[in-house]
Amino acid sequence: MKKTLVGVLAAAMLCSGTAMAAPAEVNSTQKQLDGLTKQYKFPAALATTTNADGRTTHLTSGTAELNKRVPVPKNGEVRAGSNTKTFVAAVILQLNAEGKVELDAPVTKYLPNAIKDNSITVRQLLNHTSGLANYTQYMGLDKFEEQQHRYYEPRELLDIANAHEPTNQPGEKFKYSNTNYVLLGLIIQKTTGRPVAENVDQRIIKKLNLKNTYWPAVGEQTIRGRHPHGYARTSNGIEDVTELDPSWGWAAGQIVSTTKDLNIFFNALVNGDLLPEQQRKEMQKTVDTKGEMWPGAEYGLGIASTPLSCGGRYWGHGGDIPGYETRGGVNAQGKAFSVAVTALPGTTQDTPEEAMKAHDAILTTVDTALCQK
Repeated sequence: MKKTLVGVLAAAMLCSGTAMAAPAEVNSTQKQLDGLTKQYKFPAALATTTNADGRTTHLTSGTAELNKRVPVPKNGEVRAGSNTKTFVAAVILQLNAEGKVELDAPVTKYLPNAIKDNSITVRQLLNHTSGLANYTQYMGLDKFEEQQHRYYEPRELLDIANAHEPTNQPGEKFKYSNTNYVLLGLIIQKTTGRPVAENVDQRIIKKLNLKNTYWPAVGEQTIRGRHPHGYARTSNGIEDVTELDPSWGWAAGQIVSTTKDLNIFFNALVNGDLLPEQQRKEMQKTVDTKGEMWPGAEYGLGIASTPLSCGGRYWGHGGDIPGYETRGGVNAQGKAFSVAVTALPGTTQDTPEEAMKAHDAILTTVDTALCQK
């Protein structure tokens, strides 16, 4: 959910597809995953590579439960954090194509009195240039055990943000704020008359047959399918936070998914299977993140573009929520890769420097996989 170390809200072999991936590619990715669990002490790492021809390979490393020897489930479900934003953005762009939401209309056209500034537009919510305060900075998430099982209504989240001054003028610069996506979730509900979760489910999850992706129901704190446990550092030390109430993430970070489903989703989004061409192009109009995200990242309408060491860029998002971090995306050749670890950087590392190296190692894992021929 937060940027960099705590979020901007993301290994046995198994092949499900027409053929196994090349041994060199599998070995390279496995080595990266083993580095994440052994060198950087993440309890578990899971990854899926999906080639343009549909070949899919799942790899895992580590243990599903800390201090035990429990196999990590292949393609296990994880909390996908801010990848939720891309699902929500895709629904907004579908509504734009249907003539129900204007990208450059003021937010208050759809949500009167929701925010004080009548000049902030839907587009500025989508690309994080609204300047609205980020509610997650004021919730006390540094003492996560106090928030772990607390239920929040979306309007409560908005109230937290509205109690604080904006960070900048609308359109002035990129400043990541989960508040933007709470408002987008409310816009979806206002314009469709149906819950945002239902819109995402009907318009994306069911359409793409994402079998292990879902929006947790109100009050649902467990993960439904096979999953590795997630861990966070609390005042009591490193604790299992697999069970939590994700309502504080809502339209900014509530979804549960798998690395395979995330690959399918981002490939479909970039290839135009979910959006008309005009809306797909709008989604890929980016702004410079200027150090707010990882190096070289540019942000579109709910999706990020990242440079590859082998040339070109990939499209994806990533997600951070206590217990899980996911990163990944799809390159220009249609190859998709996603990786998840079962703790945020800074949880199992001893120093801030090691935490930063661990964060960078996750991004390097994505880069290596997408550059592999």
